Amino acid sequence: MNIKNRSNGQSEGRCGMIDFLKRRFALSTEGAKDFLKGAFFTTLLNIALMFPALLVFLFLDDYLKPVLNPSVSVSRGFWFYTLLSLGFILVTWIIARLQYRSTYAAIYEESANRRISLAEKLRRLPLAFFGEKNLSDLTSTIMEDNTELEHIFSHAVPQLFASMISILLMTVGLFFYHWQLALALFWVAPAAATAVLLSRKRQLKNNKRIYDTRRNVSEQIQEGLETIQEIKAYDNERYYLEELNEKLDDYEKNLTHGELINGAVINSAVGILKLGLASVIIVGAHLLSTGGVDLFTYLIFLVIASRIYDPLNAVFMYLSALYYLDIRIDRMNEMEALPIQGGKTDFSPEHYDIVFDKVGFSYEKGKQVMRDVSFTARQGEITALVGPSGGGKSTSAKLAARFWDVDSGRILLGDRDISEIEPETLLQHYAVVFQDVVLFNASIMDNIRIGKRDATDEEVLRVAKLARCDEFVHKMPAEYQTIIGENGETLSGGERQRISIARALLKDAPVVLLDEATASLDVENETRIQAGISELVRGKTVLIIAHRMRTVANADKIVVLENGRAVESGKPDELVRQKGMFSRMLERQMTAAQSN
Repeated sequence: MNIKNRSNGQSEGRCGMIDFLKRRFALSTEGAKDFLKGAFFTTLLNIALMFPALLVFLFLDDYLKPVLNPSVSVSRGFWFYTLLSLGFILVTWIIARLQYRSTYAAIYEESANRRISLAEKLRRLPLAFFGEKNLSDLTSTIMEDNTELEHIFSHAVPQLFASMISILLMTVGLFFYHWQLALALFWVAPAAATAVLLSRKRQLKNNKRIYDTRRNVSEQIQEGLETIQEIKAYDNERYYLEELNEKLDDYEKNLTHGELINGAVINSAVGILKLGLASVIIVGAHLLSTGGVDLFTYLIFLVIASRIYDPLNAVFMYLSALYYLDIRIDRMNEMEALPIQGGKTDFSPEHYDIVFDKVGFSYEKGKQVMRDVSFTARQGEITALVGPSGGGKSTSAKLAARFWDVDSGRILLGDRDISEIEPETLLQHYAVVFQDVVLFNASIMDNIRIGKRDATDEEVLRVAKLARCDEFVHKMPAEYQTIIGENGETLSGGERQRISIARALLKDAPVVLLDEATASLDVENETRIQAGISELVRGKTVLIIAHRMRTVANADKIVVLENGRAVESGKPDELVRQKGMFSRMLERQMTAAQSN
């Protein structure tokens, strides 16, 4: 019974250590286990690297004592030291191999898994998160922060723990061997450690400042790349470069300041450690003169004093690196703690009616954009959302697809609350065409095939023809195999929109969301593409958003949104007779069209 309890206690202690390492260093469970292995084998390696000192100890013990005491003879010969040296080399090589696998190789694998885990985390976050974060900020977290963690964990953190353990073991052994000389040797260690530990708060503050200014530079560069057209169009190159130079200067200043403080702290600790060698010389000379120590022991401690401070210097360097790492660890833990959108993966509704039931929503606290919105979009009907800009039309479409979660009320699809359905499962039932089309640096064929990954070329060509893509594709050098550049930079807005419509046609989902789907098309092309859209929406639940009244003329139902509220709802001819907002919008557009 006692053995069982002891075993359980050891298991709980190990789990407790692993949990601590996971929290402290943002590691996975396997990463924490590998970290313990790495620290263990690095400790063994540090001890193995003291084998040469042990060899010197044995040699001096064998050859120096006969000089001091002629009655003592040499007990070990050439072959003993040769074989012992070869044995030390072999053992050190084996330990070094194990240490490399448990630190460098394991850390690189952990780094890869961390990046994958972050990507999976980002995939399951609500879109609200991406609206609040800068693209360069997320890129830096995935790439730069992970690279820093990878480098420091492979070169510093396991070594820090191993150095502390090995130094502690050597300290205990030397105190048992001769406590006065050991005290003279090690009194400088706590003094130097105190200097480094007291600087922790200052170093963390400087590291945070450096981290923030580096992010500012990255964001400025990212912004310049994304808005280069606007910068040039409005002759703002000089202003942009001045602002970038200012941020670069600020980063350089903070980086220099941080390096100076870090260097001052480490060099101060190293300076204190240098006093240890002087202490050993003075104390040892005094003890030797008074008979408190023999010459052999004195020489051994002098040899040790010449080497023992190197691992101590490494400890202080590793501590400083750990302070630098803390900001990135906090960032990883922050990302890991973000709430994700979850839900059930089994969803097979009998119908696809969309019901908004007293929905309220805000992108930011205190800035509500939808208030008590209720309406139903039935399967087999086209429901059009119209109203002035900022009324909540696009927000309603995105909420219907669970790109965000509502603050109050609920949204139902087939009598199921979509907040209870896993987003990826839910979106299998949606085809979406938004005004802002996103294309990839791939062929036109591959960009359309995103709607259905296993689609044949014939299926892709069929929907492309319906979306009138073939009209411009056949003018391209490689036709459907033409690479269109990043986000379709070689295409016009209307051409990009047609590819997006072809995608939705290929997916053939029961729910269709069209947000200004024809906004980038001229009147002639809009009329010609209506055949494709008619094919897309046939027999499905359709939410369509448009500012052009002619686009929603054939809708079965119209919901008018103003200031986040549903102020009108009904068939087009009913709303015209009511002489409300929809009627006024229709009259204004007809007047504008006649004047043109």
